[in-house]
Amino acid sequence: MQENMPVVMPAEWEKQRAVLMSFPHKGTDWHTPNNKRGLETSLTPFIRIAQAIAYGQAVYIICKDKDKISNMFCSTHNMTFIEIPTNDTWIRDYGYISIKDANNVKLLDFSFDGWGGKFEASLDNLVNQSLHKKGYLGTTHIEHIDYVLEGGAIESDGEGTILTTSTCLCNPNRNRGLSKKEVEVHLKNYLGTNRVLWLDYGYLIGDDTDSHIDTLARFVNTKTIVYVKCYDKEDEHYEELEKMEEQLKSFKTKDNESYRLIALPMTNAIYSKEGKRLPATYANFLITNNALIYPTYSDKNDNKTGEIFRKLFPSKEIIPVNCLKLIEQGGSIHCSTMQIPY
Repeated sequence: MQENMPVVMPAEWEKQRAVLMSFPHKGTDWHTPNNKRGLETSLTPFIRIAQAIAYGQAVYIICKDKDKISNMFCSTHNMTFIEIPTNDTWIRDYGYISIKDANNVKLLDFSFDGWGGKFEASLDNLVNQSLHKKGYLGTTHIEHIDYVLEGGAIESDGEGTILTTSTCLCNPNRNRGLSKKEVEVHLKNYLGTNRVLWLDYGYLIGDDTDSHIDTLARFVNTKTIVYVKCYDKEDEHYEELEKMEEQLKSFKTKDNESYRLIALPMTNAIYSKEGKRLPATYANFLITNNALIYPTYSDKNDNKTGEIFRKLFPSKEIIPVNCLKLIEQGGSIHCSTMQIPY
């Protein structure tokens, strides 16, 4: 009998029950008067991501018109289409954050304020409650928490360690601004966190999230962190990412060992039609039961990054998905998905 098991936020590589996605519709930023084909073309990467997930596990697709969306797929195996109103597609940040309490999964419904009030999020804030009421998650317990916490802002190693950024979690536009110690109390109370690794450096131009950790550095196992590295000294990111790398080198595992650090290259600078640099990052990948799904950007480093992931995950299928369209709205694969563990 297992007694007094600690509360913990599972790591992404642990067994998953399903992955949530939220598809674009005419009420989202993907559809604008000046870009009427934007919605049509934006659906392509979402469809490809869903197909890659459904190859090995269930995917729940939140959408406005389930008949229209389901008809876009050649096969809907392992897919469930659910009509719930949304403001945006980035369900990583308003979807459930899951914990295990005495080995039972519990769904936490944190508040979402549109990345510090930058965007309307009233509908997104209701998605978790609506989905649960529809019964798709059975009797899994859900708890609403009046505290702003986005899934893309935290990385868990499944053993009580959280990797995050101070720029996001201590930002005055979330929870009126809290100190690291105050944030750590909340993470301990809600997620069972016993260690927090704070990154104080690193950002991507064009990122609306105030430096979410899933754009910069990720756990791939309890002893290994992959991170974005800039090799171009003329690039605006170079100095900050060098400082981030030095800070990562100072981090220790719970066994007081240095982490194995694996660098992911940056893409060449990618710009929107308006000349705005877009936040392309290979760190925004998704780990599923059978696959590692990673973003590509028609860049020279796409294949190199794929080889890095093949060495890190030799037992998984490595699936690339072109995400040039996704980063037009500031996100990528990880941002558009949220896993629910067993």
